[in-house]
Amino acid sequence: MKKLLLSFLACGLLFYVQAQDESPWQGKFEQLSGELPSPNHYRTSDGSPGPEYWQQRADYDISVRLDDQEHKVTGQEKITYYNQSPQPLYYLWLQLDQNVRKDKNMGSLTGAGQLPDSLPTKFITSAARPFKGGFHIQSLKNAEGEEMPYVVNNTMMRVDLPEALQPGQQVELNLDWWYPLQDRMIYGGRSGYEYFPADDNYLYAIAQFYPRMAVYDDIEGWQNKQFMGTGEFALTFGNFRVKIDVPDDYIIAATGELQNEKDVLNKKQLKRLSKARKTYDEPVMIVTQKEAEANEKSRSKTRKTWEYYAENVRDFAFTASRKFIWDAMAVKIGEKTPLAMSLYPKEGNPLWERESTKAVRYTLETYSNYTIDYPYPVAISVHTANIGMEYPMICFNFGRPNADGTYSDGQKYNMISVIIHEVGHNFFPMIINSDERQWAWMDEGINSFLQYLVEQENYEDYPSSRGPATTITGYMGGNQKYIRPMMTSAEQLIQVGNNAYGKPAAALNILREVVMGRELFDSAFKTYARKWAFKHPKPADFFRTMEDASAVDLDWFWRGWFFTTDYVDIAIDDIKWIKLEAESNEELLAEGAKKEAEAEAAESDTARIRGPFPFKTKPTPAPYYGEFTNRVDETAVAGELEAKNLYQIKFVNKGGLVTPLLLRFTFDDGTTEDRKIPAEIWRYNESSISKLFAFDKVVVAVELDPEQMTADVNPGDNTFPNKETVNRFQKFKKNKEQIKP
Repeated sequence: MKKLLLSFLACGLLFYVQAQDESPWQGKFEQLSGELPSPNHYRTSDGSPGPEYWQQRADYDISVRLDDQEHKVTGQEKITYYNQSPQPLYYLWLQLDQNVRKDKNMGSLTGAGQLPDSLPTKFITSAARPFKGGFHIQSLKNAEGEEMPYVVNNTMMRVDLPEALQPGQQVELNLDWWYPLQDRMIYGGRSGYEYFPADDNYLYAIAQFYPRMAVYDDIEGWQNKQFMGTGEFALTFGNFRVKIDVPDDYIIAATGELQNEKDVLNKKQLKRLSKARKTYDEPVMIVTQKEAEANEKSRSKTRKTWEYYAENVRDFAFTASRKFIWDAMAVKIGEKTPLAMSLYPKEGNPLWERESTKAVRYTLETYSNYTIDYPYPVAISVHTANIGMEYPMICFNFGRPNADGTYSDGQKYNMISVIIHEVGHNFFPMIINSDERQWAWMDEGINSFLQYLVEQENYEDYPSSRGPATTITGYMGGNQKYIRPMMTSAEQLIQVGNNAYGKPAAALNILREVVMGRELFDSAFKTYARKWAFKHPKPADFFRTMEDASAVDLDWFWRGWFFTTDYVDIAIDDIKWIKLEAESNEELLAEGAKKEAEAEAAESDTARIRGPFPFKTKPTPAPYYGEFTNRVDETAVAGELEAKNLYQIKFVNKGGLVTPLLLRFTFDDGTTEDRKIPAEIWRYNESSISKLFAFDKVVVAVELDPEQMTADVNPGDNTFPNKETVNRFQKFKKNKEQIKP
């Protein structure tokens, strides 16, 4: 009964205070139904693929030659494209991503900015010596060898079909092409080569190297937005058979499983690789540093072909160099034992030999725990300077020690982080295959969140730069002119790192730790991964699954964090201590009134929890009991309430983003108590709310978000007393104005 009375009392005062606060309603708790596509037979209301869900498929058979003299890639490619949609297709769209390096491409033409008074020469090299890259399409033919008409529009190519490709049909495209590779030191880019003048060698990172099918789906139709350099890729699943022709002394790593290892590896390498497949504790050296250094001096005139097969992947990439050291170890993931591998030049040691493959292993284990078991046979980390980029089963990662082999903790942790991040991309978006061109946060942000979990669960005191709420407050509370909502197309983002990586990572961490709790979040998140593995999810599918699998209404969270640039800035505006005006409390109440008068008259004052103020009870009129014939023992209830200390706290939302209230109360005996109030407390008033708390002890201080878990951009007004309330009380004293609670 005591709890019931206090509950009614709290609710009554809550509604009374809110009724006094006049602020415009902004709809922060309105449902997202108007912003999300309507559920249908393809994508259902619970966030699942529907009974008629479909997606296209494209199989590739590619033969490619790497020319390390002229630095170019030449290829022949057969694409078998399957129309599994319910619509006939009259043309196909292919991506020509290398065309971003053509003269007068859209990315360079639309780049804006001012030239400063001075600039390091390296950064104007591309202006003095523009690189003329891009695909050279030599021929495009059908299965019968007939030329097919096509039109190239910047980074996209439309292939016109002689007749409609009906649902259930397939078509074959045969292309011959080549393109020049750029020096990444000068021109940057996600692929290309690095030159090592000390030993006159090259390290090639080859990606986006073949014309590849654009995605056609039930939401966008053809995803043929131009590649302008920022927004990444939307790709179709299929099987790849790829033959890579390189000089005989090169070591290769690629997407998929090596099919002819006996033809391209020597007996010593084969034996070591066999051992690695059964070794789980430490990496096995397939090519040692000593062997790699000897190989650097080789200049073979003969060539060999490495053959790979990759099943059900969305892309293919490879790396090649004479300089590679190579290590590998097995990882136990469910019923599978994929190989974690690293390839790196000696310039990466000793850091890479110590840390890389270990980081690959931790990533596969942790991501599998939170999503699905890693399904592919290998996961490869390749050391390439100044780049972090991901492809199925292989990724290119920066992190190079000093020339003498020494390195700082910062260098080590930066390298480990990028390896975790890029290997993690195997799950998002390589398996849970979102549209990166449109929604960067769906792969970068989700992946950065999981990267944070790997760092914290596998390394002691890891200095994670993304994930914790405190890592994003500077950005969210910064100049709104340079901030975009996360639900913004990737090519239109301004601060990509903060917007697509940092903010969504922090948002998901807050969702897990503060809003939902780990158990509900982890279960719902795993459900999302299972539903959309090897499929094409959209934002609505993620939002709906997380709600459907948890029974938590999160529309307010998605709306605020993903659709707006609001930020968290909640202030404790005032606290009023209240006691029941009873005979036993007369002395305490009189003392409280005396302190109020003294504070008003004092020359100097510090803000404090004011009171106690008197509160009276009175007999309940009969109409309030309605039809009930029984009555509350009001005398007994008043007696119980007499011992309670009531605290009416007013909170003000300055940043616009509604959030749970995490409160820590400190009592006069030095003890503390934490309370968590769900974000729904703001549902009737999004600007300011008051809430009543009851304790047996006397409260001397209150702190909001004491562990800084909500991304509040201004912790200075999260405590009471605080500097702001001190200033306000001093102003009140001078003006002789009454402070309203």
